[in-house]
Amino acid sequence: MTTENKQPGVLYLVATPIGNLDDITYRAVKVLEEVDFIAAEDTRHSLKLLNHLGITKPMTSYFEHNIRQKGEYIIDRILNGETAALISDAGTPAISDPGEDLVRICHEKGVRVIPVPGAVAGINALICSGLSTSRFSFEGFLSVNKKSRQEHLNSVKQSPYTLIFYEAPHKLKRTLSDMLESFGNRKITIARELTKKYEEILPMTLEDAVKYYDETEPKGEYVLVIEGASPEVAQDENELNSLDVLEHLDFYIKSGMDKKEAMKRVAQDRGVSRRDIYAQTIKE
Repeated sequence: MTTENKQPGVLYLVATPIGNLDDITYRAVKVLEEVDFIAAEDTRHSLKLLNHLGITKPMTSYFEHNIRQKGEYIIDRILNGETAALISDAGTPAISDPGEDLVRICHEKGVRVIPVPGAVAGINALICSGLSTSRFSFEGFLSVNKKSRQEHLNSVKQSPYTLIFYEAPHKLKRTLSDMLESFGNRKITIARELTKKYEEILPMTLEDAVKYYDETEPKGEYVLVIEGASPEVAQDENELNSLDVLEHLDFYIKSGMDKKEAMKRVAQDRGVSRRDIYAQTIKE
């Protein structure tokens, strides 16, 4: 079948509940009932929601490892006049999931994209955090690669904006330790299992969070909301980074650190590896 003389359909980005199924909107139900098919991150998981809503609809999987093949398949169907709804396992699609790639292709192909608003875990955690909501930066998931994680944290540690991260339970302890090391002892609000039975909103400091989870086994999905850098901290770190490497290193040694710890801090400040700092000190 070709697309000649056919009007393309529409892709709906339908937000689904992040836990409590009663959070589905009337509009979301209506769209899911009326589209020709549904693209879901995990069709087995999404089928539970559709069964709860009494909706029977053809489904196709669309997730990180099949985005190229299935993306073309979904777009072809839409270009041939069908309407589709994209849903993720929970919350709003295209945020920290492969839906963003599908949306990009839709724009390239001239396919209309329509949002159907609903829950976003990061925003719900932010408004409950007690931290500044006027300006914030959504950072998503940190990499499992140690170097990439450190570079990510270093790239935002001077930001004055409230920071929002997602994290899985098996990585939480390490993430909190890395954040304490990079950011210092800032305020953090830990939101766990939002809208679910065991929901928790825990405002504390990063130091207290590390101690708490040394004694408490993490369970469920987490959103971490962290206060931004104070203007004084951001200014001090900018000034340090304006020094050459030897001057930067000397600053920490004069403050009482041994050379090994000073190199580690300089590397963190500059978002590079300690090996890079060592190499530069040898050259100079």
